[in-house]
Amino acid sequence: CRCRCCRCVKLLLQRVRLVQRIQQGEAVAYVIVAVGILGVALALFQAIYLVITRVAVAAQLKNLGNPTKNNPLGRVLLSFRGDGKRIDNSELAELRISEAVLREVPKLERFQSFLRLAVAAGPLLGLIGTVIGMIITFRAIVASGSSDPKLMATGIGQAMINTVLGLSIAIPLLFINAGLSALSRSVTQTLDEQSQSMLADSVKQKQA
Repeated sequence: CRCRCCRCVKLLLQRVRLVQRIQQGEAVAYVIVAVGILGVALALFQAIYLVITRVAVAAQLKNLGNPTKNNPLGRVLLSFRGDGKRIDNSELAELRISEAVLREVPKLERFQSFLRLAVAAGPLLGLIGTVIGMIITFRAIVASGSSDPKLMATGIGQAMINTVLGLSIAIPLLFINAGLSALSRSVTQTLDEQSQSMLADSVKQKQA
């Protein structure tokens, strides 16, 4: 029981130190943390959307003869039929299908550009915090006329915490964005394969 209490106290102290370290980074640290939280929230939302979409597309693949509008593949299949009828003109069918696929891509790749921006901006924001911390350190040295470690601790601490925070949001968001890109590519590939298959069937029927 005592061991558990000690662990809880240690975890609580670690959390307090983490908050204090973020506060030590001042404005730049808050910006970095805000970017990281926003990136994770958007990534989580998009991941749920892509998983649901992938399941719906997989279900639609098993029932291609009865397309529905609740999934991207179903909407692409419906676009091939035009106004309730199958499009016999292969060129028109290709244009309709290409338009339908392009219409679905922005939803599948949503927020990925922001995540890439956050990955690139995280270390840069950390670098800004590092520079500001070093400026504070040099000012303290000039003002005091000595190199007392206590005077330099604030500036150096601010410089280091911002660097760590910048890398801490960039590295996880890099892997998260890679996962989202893989999910979106898998759905887009399925749409492309089915659209090409429909166009090929259309050309065969026209030649027959």
